[in-house]
Amino acid sequence: MQRYSKNGSHSAQLSIMADVIPAFQRYQYDFAAHIRNPKAHPRPQGVPVKRMKVYSELLYNNLEGFLLACFPVLRKVLGQRRWGRLVRDFFADHRSHTPIFRQIPEEFVLYLKEKRGLRAGDPVFLADLAHYEWVELALSVSPLEIDWSGIERDGDMLAGQPVLNPVLALLRYPCPVHLIGPKFKPAQQVEDTHILVFRDLDDQVRFTELNPVSARLVSLLQEQSISGKEALLRIAGELNHPDSQGVVTAGHAILANLKSEQAILGISAHSMG
Repeated sequence: MQRYSKNGSHSAQLSIMADVIPAFQRYQYDFAAHIRNPKAHPRPQGVPVKRMKVYSELLYNNLEGFLLACFPVLRKVLGQRRWGRLVRDFFADHRSHTPIFRQIPEEFVLYLKEKRGLRAGDPVFLADLAHYEWVELALSVSPLEIDWSGIERDGDMLAGQPVLNPVLALLRYPCPVHLIGPKFKPAQQVEDTHILVFRDLDDQVRFTELNPVSARLVSLLQEQSISGKEALLRIAGELNHPDSQGVVTAGHAILANLKSEQAILGISAHSMG
């Protein structure tokens, strides 16, 4: 399917398209363009105002409904007027790569992070907060499942290789996104915040804030086939810590806590020799 170029006027685009597509398709383009952005594209000739308004409101309201279900905090922080402008901008400017309704929030996140950028009046955390809220949906519908056949649930996590929950994301944001709300809107990015998100055995998505050491530990377990003790000694070396055994002891407690929360499921049966 051909699409409008972002460059040039609407009339110039129609002139080019007139030579390559049938008239009924040009009408469809005009119809869709007006629904997306009625201020920039005139209503097609012959369509009653009342009927056009029904189409415009129906499609916009459906789109906003999908977004509201995923981004309630962002909506509260922005307020109705700014939220409405943001949704309208997305509707007018973004071209989705999927027809699946539940993936519309992901397209919205991509639009904020890769295309729209920050505009006057936008909070600095706009894209980060949207991503943080979207992750819950992404993990809740993830098709990944746990393969218990290769996991020893009660193994030694220092000697063995800890197995992370497969439905898990380690996130880092430049501000405490999990605290943002109508009463807390950071005006600038202050320090990195590490959030671990995972789907537990009851299919509930859970969020846990991690300190930098805990986040580094999870990162190492994600990246490498490594025992718990090896990962913790690596961290002690990176920190140039004078008491590596103390790091291992403290890290063992972190591993145990992550296991109790179901972010870690056990150890790899292959690492038990």
